[in-house]
Amino acid sequence: MAKTGERAAAIPLEEAIGRLDAALALLEMAVARRLEAERSRGDRETEFALLEEDRARLAAELDAAGARLARMNATTGEVGRRLDRAIETVKDVLSGPAGS
Repeated sequence: MAKTGERAAAIPLEEAIGRLDAALALLEMAVARRLEAERSRGDRETEFALLEEDRARLAAELDAAGARLARMNATTGEVGRRLDRAIETVKDVLSGPAGS
């Protein structure tokens, strides 16, 4: 009868070991999910930092382009005024006494 008692005790022990294995498997999956979430969060933070750097660089480039455009507009205006004066001078010369 001792063997029957040992077998009866072995069954709950085997069940307990099975439950422990299942619990450990769940714990390992939870840890893996947590590590992946942390890794993803780190990746998102890195990507956000890179996007911020890109935004700052693009803003600086836009400011520089705006400044160049303002200088070009000022230069274009000055060139236009000089051309107008040159055209008027040529017209005056052509319509002067020699042109009559």
